[in-house]
Amino acid sequence: MTVDTLAPTQAASGLALDRLLRPRSVVIVGASDKPGALGASVLANLERNGFAGDIHLINPKRETIGGRPCLPSVEELPEGVDAAVLAIPRAGVVETIRSLAARKVGAAIVFSAGFAEGGEQGLADQREIARIAAEAGMVIEGPNCLGLVNYVERVPLTFVETIVPERGPGKGVGIVSQSGAMAAVLATMLLSRDLPVTLSVSTGNEAASGVEDYVDYCVDDPNTQVIAMIVEQFRKPQRFLEAARKARAAGKLVVLLHPGKSSAARESAATHTGAMAGDYQLMRVMVERAGVVFAETLEELGDITEIAARCPALPGGGAAVLGESGAFKALTLDLCEELGVTLPALDDANAPALRAAMPDFVGVSNPLDITAQGLVEPDMYYRLLRALGADDRFGAIVAGIILTDAATVGIKLPPILRAVEEASLTTPLIFAGLDEGAPLGAENIARLRAAGVPCFGSTERVFRAIARLSRQAARDFSTSDAVPLSCEGLPLGGVVPEYRAKAVLAPLGLPFPKGGFARTADEAVQIAGEIGYPVVLKAQSAELSHKSDAGGVVLNLADEGALRAGWRKMHGDVARHRPDLTLDGVLVEGMGKRGVELIVGAKRDPEWGPVILAGFGGVTAEILQDVRLLPCDLTQEAIERELHQLKSAAILRGWRGAPALDVPAVAALIARLAQVLIAEPSIREVDLNPVVVHPVGEGVVALDALMLTA
Repeated sequence: MTVDTLAPTQAASGLALDRLLRPRSVVIVGASDKPGALGASVLANLERNGFAGDIHLINPKRETIGGRPCLPSVEELPEGVDAAVLAIPRAGVVETIRSLAARKVGAAIVFSAGFAEGGEQGLADQREIARIAAEAGMVIEGPNCLGLVNYVERVPLTFVETIVPERGPGKGVGIVSQSGAMAAVLATMLLSRDLPVTLSVSTGNEAASGVEDYVDYCVDDPNTQVIAMIVEQFRKPQRFLEAARKARAAGKLVVLLHPGKSSAARESAATHTGAMAGDYQLMRVMVERAGVVFAETLEELGDITEIAARCPALPGGGAAVLGESGAFKALTLDLCEELGVTLPALDDANAPALRAAMPDFVGVSNPLDITAQGLVEPDMYYRLLRALGADDRFGAIVAGIILTDAATVGIKLPPILRAVEEASLTTPLIFAGLDEGAPLGAENIARLRAAGVPCFGSTERVFRAIARLSRQAARDFSTSDAVPLSCEGLPLGGVVPEYRAKAVLAPLGLPFPKGGFARTADEAVQIAGEIGYPVVLKAQSAELSHKSDAGGVVLNLADEGALRAGWRKMHGDVARHRPDLTLDGVLVEGMGKRGVELIVGAKRDPEWGPVILAGFGGVTAEILQDVRLLPCDLTQEAIERELHQLKSAAILRGWRGAPALDVPAVAALIARLAQVLIAEPSIREVDLNPVVVHPVGEGVVALDALMLTA
C-alpha cells in the first residue's frame, strides 16, 4: 500500500504527535546564517528539501536571514505555530519553552544538553520543561537530541545535513533512537541500501515524550512496516511493552539494539534469584515476550531490519542454502549449528524436484554444492531456485554465490534474476556474494532489491540475522489462562523466613517436605515422631537467609538421640557464627530421597514486573548460572519447552542411563508460583532452592523457601 503522508495519530500517552512530526509551520529559535550554526543548518535543511509550510525565524540581533524576516522574540510569534526548534544555549531553554507555551506552540525540539545528565540544576530544569509541557499540552523532543526527519513528507527538523531521497518502493522503516548520533548513522546505513525510511527521531533525555510514544506512532503509520530502535534505558517500561505488543498485533516488527548488558543491580539481593535475575536479562525477557527482536550489533540491527523490510515474509523454520563449494558447505554447517539455524536434510529421495534440476553427478544436500557446474549450465540456478521456493520445508533460501569477475557475474546473474522476477518466489530469498568486492553491479543489486531480495557481501551476516528472525517466528505468544493464587496471611515488610514462606505457599499446591516448626527440642522430637525418621533440622530467622553458611542445617538424624544432639550442635554453630542472633525456632522436616537439584524463584522488578527464574540449582546455582528467565504468563507447555533449553537439559531427559525426570511436575510448580506472583504484588522475590526433581511420575519437592516482601 502506497501512502503519501504519515497518517495522523495520537500516542497512547495522549500526546498529539502530528504537530511535531507533520508540522505545517515551524519556528527556529536561534536562527542564524553563520555556516555550521545549528539554527542555520536547520533552515538550510528545510529549504533544500522544499518544506512548503510557514517558516518563522527568531533572532533579536537580525532583521532578516537569507531574505526571510526575523522576529526579535517568541512573544512576537503568531499563535498556534506547530513546531519550534530551539537552537539556543541551555540557559535560555526553560524560559523559551514557557514563552512558546504561552503562544500555543504545539511542539518543541531541544538540541541543547546539560539537563538531567548535567547535575541537580539540569535535572530540575528538565523537570520544569516537562511540567510546562504537560500543562500546555505540548510535545517536547529532547533535550539533548538531534531532532527528527519525516522522510515521507520531507520535513528535516535536525541540524545534521539532510537530503531526503525520493521514496522508493517497498515497506518503510521507522527509526526510533535515544541517541541522535546513532539515529543518523542507522538512517545513513539503511538509505545506502535503498530502503525507504519513513521517520527518524532521536528522543534524547525524554523530558516529555519517549521512545514508546514514537513506536506507537509508527505502528499506526501505514507507510511503516519495521521499527528499528536503539535504546539505552526504557524510562516507561510498561508503556513500551504495550506499544510493542500493539506492533506485534499489527504485524509490524520491532528490532532493538540495547547497549548496557553490564548494568549493576539497583539494590542488593536477598536471594539467589535476585542475584541472578539481573536488570538487562530481565528487561530482555519481557521485551522479547512482547514480540521484539534483539540485535547484538549495529550491523546486525541493519541486517535484520533490511531482511524484515524487503522480503515478502519473515524467515522462519528451516533454511535452504544454495552454494557452489564444498568448503563453503562445511563452513555453513559449522556456523548454522553454532547459531541454531536449522538446515533440513535433503537427499535424492526426499527432494525429487531438486534431483531433477541437477546433473546426476551433483549430489542433493543442504547446503547444496553445485560445484562449478553453474558456469556450464547457468539455467540450473533458475531451476534450483524454483524448486527450493516451492518446498514448504524452508522458511528462507540463502544463495551464497561466487562472483569473482564481470564475466562470471554475467553468466550467473541472469538466471537468478529471471527466477526472482518471473517466478514470484514467496519464500524469502537472500542473496550473498562470497567474494566481497566482486563486481556484482549496481543494476543487478537494484533489480534484486526491487524483487524483494536483500543483497549482502557475507553469508555469515545473513545467517546471524536469520537466526534472530527464525527464533522470533518460532516463539509461542499464547498466554496462560490459569487463575491467580492469593496467599493467606502473607507477611509484609522484609525477608520472610522459610517456615513462614512455606506456611503461606503450601496451601496453594507448592510441594514441600512433611514437617513442622519447633521452638524447643521436645517439640522437635514430637514432630519427628509424627512424620518419621530420618529428619533434618533447619534454623529459622529472617536474618539467616543462607542457613548452611552458619551451620544452621543438620541432616539425616536417624532417631531421638541424634535429633537432640543435632539440636545442640546446630544452636552452638549458629551462635558462634552470629552471636547477636536469636532464632525464631527450628523447622523439622523429613529427609527426602535424592534427586536432581533445581532452583525455582521469582523476582518482581518495580518497572518491568514479575519474572520466574528456573534452572539447575543447589549451592552452586550462582556460580553455574544455568538458568532461564520466564515471563509469568507462559502456559505450562511453554514452560516445559523453556526448561528443555537449559544448557544441561540432557540431564532432564535422562543422561547415561539415568531415568528421564518429571519435567511436567517442575513446570506445574513454576506455573503455580507464577500465579502467586500475579496475584500478590507485594512479593518482591521468592527463592525455592533446591527443588529436587525425581523420575517421571514421581514429582518434585522444594526443600527450601525464602521470600522477600514489600
